[in-house]
This record gives sequence, structure tokens and C-alpha cells, in this order.
Amino acid sequence: MNIQTRIEDLRSALKIDEKKGRVKRIEEEMGSPDFWLGDGANVVASELKNLKDEIKQFDDIYELSEIASEEEMEGLEPEVVVLEKLTRFGGKYDQNSAIVNFYAGAGGDDAQDWTEMLLAMYIKWAERSGLVAKVVDSSKGSIAGIKNAILIVDGQYAYGKLKGENGVHRLVRQSPFNAKSLRQTSFALVEVLPKIEDRSKDIVLEEKDLKIDTYRSSGHGGQSVNTTDSAVRITHIPTGIVVTCQNEKSQLQNKQFAMSVLKSRLAALLLLQHKEKISELRGESPEPEWGSQIRSYVLHPYKLVKDHRTNFESKNPDDVLTGNLDGFIEAELKWMVESN
Repeated sequence: MNIQTRIEDLRSALKIDEKKGRVKRIEEEMGSPDFWLGDGANVVASELKNLKDEIKQFDDIYELSEIASEEEMEGLEPEVVVLEKLTRFGGKYDQNSAIVNFYAGAGGDDAQDWTEMLLAMYIKWAERSGLVAKVVDSSKGSIAGIKNAILIVDGQYAYGKLKGENGVHRLVRQSPFNAKSLRQTSFALVEVLPKIEDRSKDIVLEEKDLKIDTYRSSGHGGQSVNTTDSAVRITHIPTGIVVTCQNEKSQLQNKQFAMSVLKSRLAALLLLQHKEKISELRGESPEPEWGSQIRSYVLHPYKLVKDHRTNFESKNPDDVLTGNLDGFIEAELKWMVESN
């Protein structure tokens, strides 16, 4: 297929005309004097910017293709490939930022250390990808590592890129916590959610459904590190979902982060229920999330990182653990498109 045809196909695949219509409607909304007084104004403004950026990216290439010589058309190949990759992000929340939750699994101190290694890996990946990563909550392990943590990854398509990382990650290595350096297998769960802004109307939280507690932030070993009740715990009574945030000094900031995480968890719950309904109609049995490892990182007796869904692998675990996940993520995106 020649480049001109591929560009024409991108117009419909990226829904450019629909997005231009959406831009027009948003701009009309923003022309109202009451627009900025309402909830969700910043969310809509952010959506408008993202839409305009994507439309401009397509229009620039399309206009160049109209006047380009055959040789110049070949020079458009890299930019066309970038746009073709965007067609994989068709999910409702794929353009959103992401909330990544980490939980230590089986393996004791090694598992908690492994969980912290994974947290560092995703922070480095975000930095390499031009995204902004921030830890908003964490619970230190008794000796090393972390028991759990929440990482916010801000930037367009962060959720779309990271959603395939959702699942159990397995580490095999010589244990640094064993005097005999015996081989140890450790597990950690990575849970990826779309970040739903506090002002978003997708998920509406009723005050009567929330129980909000404040307490003092704690550090390593449960030691109090703050003299004010700045940490926040929010319980969503109907579902029993509990969210905590304690890394910010301000109670208000912690509450805002916690509300955003809660909305994201509820959105993920709705998506899961939708998928289960589809599976039920298809006669499929949903796979259990915990225990079905998606990737193994072997540091001993040989070196290999292998994704068990796509079979993509790297023989350089150090490179992967310092954030080079692009090959794995690219393979996941292709696998998800083919699976659907």
C-alpha cells in the first residue's frame, strides 16, 4: 500500500472528521460566559488541546502529501508510522494519564524489594518517554523495598501505553537477603488504571457514599513523619474500595489525589464489568488476574526477560529494568489489537 493511500486511510481510522466536529462543539461551549464556572472546565480544555494537536498532526502530513514529489513522499514514512500507531489507542480512556498500583506478592523481603525495583523501572520508562511520573503513596517494607505504592504517570496516551503492563510480574534471582545467596522467585502485581480527573463527569461520587478519614503520615516501620493529620483515607461505601494518599504535605492535595484514584478504580470496575458481560455473551470464562504472570525477569542462572503473552523477549534485563520497555509495549499493543 502506497503512502498516499495509507494517509487517506488514517483519516477514517483516527476519526479526524468526527474530532473536528467535537472541537467545534467544545469551542461553542467555551464561548459561554458560565463555562469556566462549571465543574469539568479544565478537563474539557485539556481534551480540546489534545484533539487539536492530533488533528494538526494529521492535517500537516495530509497537506504535504498533496504537493510532495514521489521522493518527498518517501520522507513522510516515519510520520505516517507514528500516526498509524495512534490507531491502536481506541479505548475510551486510552488518551488519559495513568495510575499504576504496585503490590508485593509471594516472596517476603525479596518480593518487597522486587516491587520497589518495578516502581523504579516504570518511573525511568516514563522519563524516557517524555511523561511525568510521581509517587503519591507508598508503604515501606519491614527490611527493604515496598509493600505497595501508587504512581501517577501524567501525559497523553500514558494509560493506552501502560494498560498492557497490568498483571503479575515474576522475578528469579539469587537472593540478596539470603546468606547462601540461594535462588529466589518473587512476585509483584502491577495494576494499571486510567486517571480520571476529579472534575470529570464520567464518574459521579455522592458524599453519602464516602467515608473520609485523616491521619498522620507514616514513614519506614510505621514511624510518624508529620505532625499534622495530612494523610487521607477515602472509603467508597457501596463497593468497599479504600484509597489512601499520604505523600503530599497538604491534606487538600492528598484528598484530591485520593479522589482521582478512587474515580479511576470505579471506572476500571465499570470497564471490568463490561468485559465480563461480553465474555458471558461469548461463553468465555474470565481469566484470574492474580497468579497469571504476564512476564518473567530471570537474572539467574541466565539472563532473560520474556513476556508470556506476546513471546517478546530481551536478553538484557539491566536495560529493561532501567526503563527500556518500548519493545514490550509495542508487542503488547499489537497483541491486544489482534486479540480483539
